[in-house]
Amino acid sequence: MNDHPSRLSTPDLRDECLDGAECLFDAELHDGPDPEDRFEHPDARAAREDVAKDICATCPVQVACLEYAIRTKPTSGVWAGLTADEIAQLHALRVERKQFDIAFEEVA
Repeated sequence: MNDHPSRLSTPDLRDECLDGAECLFDAELHDGPDPEDRFEHPDARAAREDVAKDICATCPVQVACLEYAIRTKPTSGVWAGLTADEIAQLHALRVERKQFDIAFEEVA
């Protein structure tokens, strides 16, 4: 499982800047509780993710976070205002678009 930026030190993000990231203030809000320590009811998870998404919407490093998430394909958490499932869908769309572009170039 990938660690959420809120749980990483700045060097762990390598070329990304974590300074000023809103998720640093409440890691559990963005990544959820440790599943080995406590169960999170689906309704509670949805409410927590909604709040995390609202916070991400005002984050000054949202774009860098999104690019990092697309590259690392997280399996949990809220990243740049998207859940891990939404990021997987976005990644799949990017791959599909890239394949389309390659096919289009071959025809043209």
